Amino acid sequence: MTDKAASILVVDDEPDLRTLYELTLLREGYRVETAASVAEGRAQLQARRFDAVITDMRLPDGFGMELLHELREQQRRERCVVMTAYGSAENAVEALRAGAFDYLTKPVDLKQFRAVVASAVQGIGGAAPAPRRPAAVGERSAAPEQDQALQRLVGESGVMRALKQRIAKVAGSMAPVLIRGESGTGKELVARALHTSSQRAGGPLVAVNCGAIPENLLEAEFFGARKGSYTGASHDREGYFQAARGGTLFLDEIGDLPLSMQSKLLRAIQERSVRSLGSTQEETVDVRIVSATHRDLAADVQAGRFRQDLYYRLNVIELLIPPLRERRDDLPALSAALLARIAHDSGLPVPALSAHALEQLARHPLSGNVRELENLLHRAVALNDGDELQLDQDTATGGLEPAGAPDAVAGKAPLPSDLQSWLDQREREILTRALHDTGFNRTAAAARLGISLRQIRYRIARLGIAVPSDGDMPEA
Repeated sequence: MTDKAASILVVDDEPDLRTLYELTLLREGYRVETAASVAEGRAQLQARRFDAVITDMRLPDGFGMELLHELREQQRRERCVVMTAYGSAENAVEALRAGAFDYLTKPVDLKQFRAVVASAVQGIGGAAPAPRRPAAVGERSAAPEQDQALQRLVGESGVMRALKQRIAKVAGSMAPVLIRGESGTGKELVARALHTSSQRAGGPLVAVNCGAIPENLLEAEFFGARKGSYTGASHDREGYFQAARGGTLFLDEIGDLPLSMQSKLLRAIQERSVRSLGSTQEETVDVRIVSATHRDLAADVQAGRFRQDLYYRLNVIELLIPPLRERRDDLPALSAALLARIAHDSGLPVPALSAHALEQLARHPLSGNVRELENLLHRAVALNDGDELQLDQDTATGGLEPAGAPDAVAGKAPLPSDLQSWLDQREREILTRALHDTGFNRTAAAARLGISLRQIRYRIARLGIAVPSDGDMPEA
């Protein structure tokens, strides 16, 4: 054993289990201390520093969560793994939201136990005595990878800085993340930033479009299939869970999964094991789940279209991506970055982006967000003749209908097909403008709109408006 071996504190009141965990970790080469209660665990933590703390949820004199909260309050480096009783999904989610690195379900599978501990101590000072995976070719340290990943999220507006800070903060956890944002805002880019910034950067990132898989193939695609398990299965094949071992499984448009598959996905996430079609054996899978949607999943839960328990599992940490109209200040930098990439991919010189062209782009509604902006610039580059970017008439006029359009002649605006969505959008635009104008001072924005602070808080939360964290956003 070397001095660099990671040190672990195990807190459990059952002597046999405590001994089992201790022996398992000692065999792996770690330094181990044990405690049988919250008080003993607190005393150990006051006496020395550890790399990780593994604690049972229920202890004779309290709850393991008390130790977790104290570690967070003291800004200690120890990563905390909480052990919960089988079926206590609420406890596991509560622990992750409180800052736990990961959780284990009792009775603990020792193979999973070893894998979780190895992940917890990786890259925080102590070291696992043996690497759990070979270093990837060209793999670099986590800090440069994180910087590079976040640099791809172009924009320095207040809401984008807040998003990047939150990504950096939650990347090191195993907690599931739900990314919410309108279509075209870059949800997969955020998922990639999360993965690349994490300790799992050397493992695979498997991205799945849940809405693009035929329903009859979902189970085989997610969990794998054995040869002969269905017509056309000519050989054994891995599913997405197996392919993402040691890495991140990104489930894009999770709201499009049918209810029958949602229940199977929930079980795989809770048990961390899957059974391939045609197999009688379950296999453990070590993956971090990141999901994304443009839908209002909470409303889908209320309408019975999405399982509440699955939503509860996926939405441990939420990341809100602001639409482009809420970060117009980023338009110059974003346009320049997109132009450079488009020109590089097409082998063409990068055209100059004039102030006039930017003004034309700014007039465009850009309801399709960054994806629409990229398409506009693609078209402009393809049709461009000179050294300076020229925009076509549709882009130059902001995509507005000509004065002679039938609705304009009749003096009527087209009726919205979804009145509530239309009203929500108008309210979102007004609130966003008021917040921007007041430097995200919610008290001032509320006073300007003639509503109370409580009302503006409620509306910000209901409409999913991305704002800087409370620490960065003054109340008054």
